[in-house]
Order: sequence, then C-alpha cells, then structure tokens
Amino acid sequence: MQKAIIGKKIGMTQIFDENGKVIPVTVIEAGPCVVSQKKTIENDGYNSIQMGFGDIKLKYKKGTRAAKFDEKPINVTLAMQGHFEKADVAPKKVLKEFRFEDINAYNVGDVIKVDIFKQGDKVDVTGTSKGKGYAGVIKRWNFRRLKETHGSGPVVRHGGSIGACSDPSRVFKGTKMAGHLGAEKVTIQNLEIVKIDNENNLLAIKGAIPGANGGTVVVKQSIKA
Repeated sequence: MQKAIIGKKIGMTQIFDENGKVIPVTVIEAGPCVVSQKKTIENDGYNSIQMGFGDIKLKYKKGTRAAKFDEKPINVTLAMQGHFEKADVAPKKVLKEFRFEDINAYNVGDVIKVDIFKQGDKVDVTGTSKGKGYAGVIKRWNFRRLKETHGSGPVVRHGGSIGACSDPSRVFKGTKMAGHLGAEKVTIQNLEIVKIDNENNLLAIKGAIPGANGGTVVVKQSIKA
C-alpha cells in the first residue's frame, strides 16, 4: 500500500454516468492531511507515516492573547502539544498511522490531498459502524424464532439452549448471544472512486460505507485490486 488518506463521511447521493445510469455514491471529505510523524526501523522498530486530519479550534485561558505556539491551549494535552510542536504542525483531531511500502516519499509537514487518487481507482474504506445498543440474538445474529406453541413462551425471541447440562458442563467461548450491536471497526473492500473534486477535497465512492454522517473514515489503496 502506498496511498491512503483520512476523511469524514458527508452522506450519500446519486450521480449519472455518460449512459444515463444512476450510480449510488457516498461523498467523503478526504483531507487535506498533514504528515505529523515519520517512524523508522532504526528509531521505532518499523516504518510508518503518521497523518493528522481535522483542525482543532484552540481554546486559551480567558484574557490571554492567542498566538500560534506562544501560549498553550487548554483543550490539547501537554503531551500532544509537544508532539505537534516538534513536527511544527497545528494540532489535529485525528491521528492515524499507515505502513507504506516507501516512506521516503513523505516528509514531516507534507500535506496530502485528495489528488493522490484518480477516478476509477479501487479503494478499501474503514469506518466505525453505527452503534445500535443492546440487541437480542434475532437482530444481532439473524436467529430464527422458537416455536410459538407447546410451551415455548412467554418469549419466543430468546436464544434457546446454550449448551448441555453435564458434558461439557460449560458454555463454549464465542457462543452467539445477545449483546452490544454495532459501534465496531468495519472495512468495505474494493469500492470504486466514481468522481473526484480536487477543489473541495471530495471523493464520490460507489456504494455505501460504514458509519454515520460526520464519522471519521480511512480511504486506502485496495489490497485486492
């Protein structure tokens, strides 16, 4: 992998191709991202590039004059302030690492924009799926209902038996049961970039991607294309 960018999901819409066929697309505000750190095998044990996305609206103590780095903002931790000052970049909301094949193509402070991709590229998009709270086995795992006759009640939507009584005398790990649904990392592979707006840093990607509107997503060069 040599191309990746952090972005924000805007929402879904549709566009038409030259033949008049409608294409459902997800619009992503991709970048601009700044390289905030470069890790090497010599210093860190592996090669990677750290990118930052999304400016933080800095807050200072009341009555002080806000300068770029002269006064410390109160909504960025001291550790992160030092990290950004060392790279000489403004504080960012999201930081992510990418293990590129050639990190020599990037330097700290470089700005990565949506133009690293082109129309027709295949990409993998990673996001956090919508959280749906505590869910039963039917909604969470697509279980069938129990029989609604002969003493199955009063609840026919529960999971039924989860193991034998004497052997193995325990519940196996990984047994599908009710629990927290959603709010997990999900990657959709081999999606196609249909349109790119370089001026506004927008990507139109065919199909749906995980997460709610406004959620952070990562667009990477497809590993299976």
